[in-house]
Amino acid sequence: MKEILVLYYSHTGAVREMAQLVARGVGSVAGCAARVRTVPRVTTVSQAIAPAVPPSAPPSEPAAGAPYAELKDLEECIGVALGSPTRFGNMAAPMKHFWDTTGELWLKGRLAGKPAAVFTSTASLHGGQETTLFSMMLPLLHHGMVIVGIPYTEPELTATTSGGTPYGASHHAGGAGGQPITEPERKLCIALGRRLAEIAVKLST
Repeated sequence: MKEILVLYYSHTGAVREMAQLVARGVGSVAGCAARVRTVPRVTTVSQAIAPAVPPSAPPSEPAAGAPYAELKDLEECIGVALGSPTRFGNMAAPMKHFWDTTGELWLKGRLAGKPAAVFTSTASLHGGQETTLFSMMLPLLHHGMVIVGIPYTEPELTATTSGGTPYGASHHAGGAGGQPITEPERKLCIALGRRLAEIAVKLST
């Protein structure tokens, strides 16, 4: 069984729910399964006396949700789906921090040629969904990964009045983060996972 890493950071739970939908799409492809992982939160404390962020030996399991990702997850999986909420049009700091630790993989070209996809959730409808998706693509491109988007052959892409972009799946969560994922958003998350897995399986054979 070949695996796709579904790696996310979620603050209010919307991106976690999207990750589960992307994973469902991955699992719909024969011979493929999703390995769902998250990343620890980071702190704004930056004095020299503060402990490392995240701790140098964090627990393998957070209080709830998926296990924390390790670099070996990136190496062992044949593709990556990357999800983060928007922070001023950019990926959240915990996800950026994780990718800042992948220099060794970059030096060795471990991720080059693997397909990758991105997804995000925002509080406001025009809150930087597309720029956040592009910000997550940058480290993936530096690693030599192949970006997978959502084609307009998916009918929900032209029917949605909430989230959904050709660059990756997205969700409009509302100001309090409690707006449910719409049916078009849900279908686009699943479609993204399915397309990523299909391409990854072809590239890995």
